[in-house]
Parts: sequence; structure tokens; C-alpha cells
Amino acid sequence: MPSAQPSAETAPKAVRLSRTRRAALLKALADPRRFELLERIAASHCALSCAQAREALPISAATLSHHVKELESAGLIEIRREGKFHFLALRPGVLGALASQLLALETIGCTKKG
Repeated sequence: MPSAQPSAETAPKAVRLSRTRRAALLKALADPRRFELLERIAASHCALSCAQAREALPISAATLSHHVKELESAGLIEIRREGKFHFLALRPGVLGALASQLLALETIGCTKKG
């Protein structure tokens, strides 16, 4: 019976975040429009075209381009170019790595009794 665990070849690589990268991610996510764009990309379940993103968000093409650039620079998304078309997808493992680091903060607590 095959194992339910992904093999070493198919398992996503663990993403390590430096302090600088973590700060860039949080800064990119802090903007409500960028966060909304990231939600749209995630909800698409596959690559989202810039045209679809533009239709879904009430922003100009120039503003969309700026937000896409910020998300890509932070390492949150990948852009696949096919001719004049651009498709946006989440970069695997990045959000999970950030969430893990944030959740680890909850486990840090005061050990003093009294």
C-alpha cells in the first residue's frame, strides 16, 4: 500500500525566512488592497490572469501593476508570462512559513510562577 506521505521528490521544500524577508512579507501584506489581491489569487486555485485580477478589484491597471510588483518582490507570488499575458500564483510554502513563525510567538511565554 503506498504511503500517504509525499516523497522527498514531491514534498515542497521548507521555506526559511530571514528577518529581512519576514519584514518584507508583513509589509506587503499590510496593505488592504494587496491582501485582497492575494486572497483573489489564492481563491482562484490556479494561476490568475492580471485581466481577471483587474476585473475583480476596483483599481487602475497602474495600481494593480504596483501591487503585483510589491507582492512579487516580497516573494509572495510568482508571475508566469505567456506572450503579453501575465498569470499570478502563490509561491508555495511562503505563507505557511510565515504563519509558522507567527504561531511560534504564542508559545513564548513567561515561565515565572507566582
